[in-house]
Amino acid sequence: MKTIFQIVFKNWKTTLAALSALFVFSLTVGIGGAYLVGWTGKEEFCTSCHNMQQNFAEYKGTIHDTNRTGVRATCSNCHTPHEPGPLMLAKLKASKDIFYTFVWPTIDTKEKFEAKRAEMAHTVWKGMMESDSATCRSCHVADKMSTELQSVKAQARHAKAKTEGKTCIECHFAIAHKEPEGPGPTELFKKPEAK
Repeated sequence: MKTIFQIVFKNWKTTLAALSALFVFSLTVGIGGAYLVGWTGKEEFCTSCHNMQQNFAEYKGTIHDTNRTGVRATCSNCHTPHEPGPLMLAKLKASKDIFYTFVWPTIDTKEKFEAKRAEMAHTVWKGMMESDSATCRSCHVADKMSTELQSVKAQARHAKAKTEGKTCIECHFAIAHKEPEGPGPTELFKKPEAK
């Protein structure tokens, strides 16, 4: 009975061709996939849909868009995870947006957008509460903040938030978009008290 190695060695040309084809296929999928993930994370892609024009208009002029340092946080900096696994999962989940944009539009008018504003905000807030505002913390590192450059009020609020175990989104939930009517993230997604 022939072993797998004997079969492979006997048919080395076929094996080499198959391995070469697999390598080229893997390279194409890898580079193409990386390009696609990068492209779909750009501001130009995010705002290319009519549905996102209202969000983009609200974002323009905020501290995350224009500031004294010129450092900008665009859509993907705040709305998608930065680690590869969670990023890919978020991209898969976001593919439903294609359906809701082209097949069954749900926020294609200002009125529909406003009717869904709270629901959309709550989805984002819940994710940020569950991740301890990981996307915020990828840029804002609490241990590296120069508290002496903060106002006295900001210093006191940050100290209180740290003591109470709060996460960024609990206070900074209307930083780049209009705040919806109703309760904020703390009231909606309050963490259970430690026993």
